[in-house]
Amino acid sequence: MPKTIVIDARAHMLGRLASVVAKQILSGYQIVIVRCEEVSISGGLVRQKSKYERFLRKKHNTNPTRAGAWHYRAPSRIFWRTVRGMVPHKTARGAAALERLKCFEGVPPPYDRVKRLVVPDALQVLRLQHGHRFCKLGALAQSVGWKHQDAVAELEAKRKTKATAFYAAKKKSLALKAKAAAQLA
Repeated sequence: MPKTIVIDARAHMLGRLASVVAKQILSGYQIVIVRCEEVSISGGLVRQKSKYERFLRKKHNTNPTRAGAWHYRAPSRIFWRTVRGMVPHKTARGAAALERLKCFEGVPPPYDRVKRLVVPDALQVLRLQHGHRFCKLGALAQSVGWKHQDAVAELEAKRKTKATAFYAAKKKSLALKAKAAAQLA
């Protein structure tokens, strides 16, 4: 099977990215989605929050305290469930496909050193018309009960400073190599 594909979900539209990912995991690709809290949803935050709260009120009919619909609050799990709705998850093929999908808030350590891809068909700048309202999945998740946005933001700030230092060192190294090559020639 092909190697793992890491997709940076920042500034992608939720449904469009989920449909592309669903198709790819059904085809057999291993997909990792990072920065799920930065996914965009068309429509303002107030509208999306009221829709999600309507969803949160749904309960199991016969035993609402024990069994029932599980309502995830974390952005990665909301994205995972969106993809699950586009996959035949009750079949063996669909369940195996969902096993090939991993979703994370932020960029955790094994994937921070890997090239991250974007999906042009799902980019907000190409798909959402200018001036239309949108909200971030992290803001929606926080408004319905996700408690870890501050921790993720702090870890992301640390990661970005490390990445900036690494890139500066890499540029310096490449400049020295180019200078040495120019002296030899």
